Amino acid sequence: MLQSVNLRDYMLTNPVKVSAKANIHEAMQVIIDNKISGVCVVDTEGNLVGILSELDCLRAVLSATYNQSGAGLVEDYMASDNLVVAHPNEDIVDIAQDMLRTHKRRRPVVEDGKLVGQITCRQILNAVKKFKP
Repeated sequence: MLQSVNLRDYMLTNPVKVSAKANIHEAMQVIIDNKISGVCVVDTEGNLVGILSELDCLRAVLSATYNQSGAGLVEDYMASDNLVVAHPNEDIVDIAQDMLRTHKRRRPVVEDGKLVGQITCRQILNAVKKFKP
């Protein structure tokens, strides 16, 4: 059995993040360097303002190539509307079920508007390994 079902016990407490004002190429390099599929986007106060995925970066590069222009800023391509977030005290099983239902691989964890962590499929799989028959 899991020691706890509290999300706080399994989330990444220092997720990779970028600024909304960062150049999209810089953000792509952060994603590549960290071997991850996306990053949380925060403002100068540490508030979550969006999520940038590999697919968002690909869209930026293809758009810039097609339009023969610069790729732009993270804020031009990040997902920012209707962000689904979790609270550190939520049940990890409930979060896992919702991630499956919505086909989302990551969920930012926010407390008082501030990004305090992130839960991904990988953290959930690591938690499941702790189940005892």
